[in-house]
Amino acid sequence: MNDINLIRKEPEKARQGVKNRGGRYLPALEELIRLDSEHRELLKRVEALQARRNASAQAVGKAKAAKDEAGASRLIGEVGSLKTELAELEGRLAPVAQKLRDTALGLPNLPHASAPVGKSEADNPVVRRGPEPAKRDFEPLDHQTFGEKLGLLDSAAATRLSGSRFSLWRGAGARLMRAIIGFQLDLHVREHGYEEMWVPALVRPEILEGTGQLPKFEADLYKIAATEGGETETLYLIPTAEVPLTNMVRGQILSEKDLPLKLTAYTPCFRQEAGSYGKDVRGLIRNHQFDKVELVWVARPEDSLAALESLTGHAEAVLKRLELPYRVIELCTADLGFAACKTYDLEVWLAAEGRYREISSCSDCWDFQARRMNARLRRADKSVELAHTLNGSGVAAGRLFAAILENYQRSDGGLDIPKALRPFFGADSIEPKAA
Repeated sequence: MNDINLIRKEPEKARQGVKNRGGRYLPALEELIRLDSEHRELLKRVEALQARRNASAQAVGKAKAAKDEAGASRLIGEVGSLKTELAELEGRLAPVAQKLRDTALGLPNLPHASAPVGKSEADNPVVRRGPEPAKRDFEPLDHQTFGEKLGLLDSAAATRLSGSRFSLWRGAGARLMRAIIGFQLDLHVREHGYEEMWVPALVRPEILEGTGQLPKFEADLYKIAATEGGETETLYLIPTAEVPLTNMVRGQILSEKDLPLKLTAYTPCFRQEAGSYGKDVRGLIRNHQFDKVELVWVARPEDSLAALESLTGHAEAVLKRLELPYRVIELCTADLGFAACKTYDLEVWLAAEGRYREISSCSDCWDFQARRMNARLRRADKSVELAHTLNGSGVAAGRLFAAILENYQRSDGGLDIPKALRPFFGADSIEPKAA
């Protein structure tokens, strides 16, 4: 949630930020500004009436003590009139306050001043590049075709079990996925200093509201009605471990000396992914259920931008260790995610497609999520302010599996295992089955 005080103080700056995001949220911003003005005016009138009512109520007591029955009767009538007027105003104030909050929840984070201004993903600049794609003397197969040929993936079984856009790994494929996840967690915990967590896959609505998925993206979420002790509540399957990890600090005041807080977790993730994505319907790129190692930081405001560079570097280290071709791009203002003010995307090379595909998105959310969660920090001087939150994929395991299959496959149908993964996988390669 954006700081209403900043919007109130610099509305033109807020308008420009929304325009830089593409402008589609301008009506919501204008409605927010209008509702804020109406709410403040109503609140001012309510507080004035409350003061008059209290003063009149005190005067009644004084009049009675002075045995001024006529004065007391007049004042009692005045108090009654004020109570009636106050109830009417308070009845108007409550829905305006709710509408103001709902409108604020639907407005995205304003871009950071350092985010490149652009109109679409075509304006995302490349920040740096990793290794260049290897030259091959054969035409590589796409990861789904190659994985099924080698017996690592079984899309037919996945479809029988769950329908389209689900995947099933078997045998060496399942072992390779486990190795990919274990490798990432060990790297982030042992070398990058994260605390590993194992979190619930179902969360309450307010948890998703805290990180920005609700109410805006409810259509993308899976939800269930959970009944316990005769009471039913709605729970949602997490779309990313960012949701429970970031909400670990919900409603808390953290000591400045304990920051930054760096958390990581592997989880399955669930998204509806409605609509058609062409080739993405097949394979591991865009599934309803996918696996990811997530990185989350909670930091001091003055450390926020430096934390984003570190977090991005930690995700990038995964691709470096696996010697995969990749590049880092910075998202322009129009391509930023809802809760982000500044974002770097890591894109890995998929040899069969002949293009780079996103495998990690590392974002600084500034105080946007912290305001929604009421997550704060206490300074050494005892003052309290909102913390900053950051998150990034460290990285998406299914897409990493796809990248390994497309970049490490051999012309004889076998797969070389990246050197960094071999201790986790237990072998140097996966050989094709004998004819």
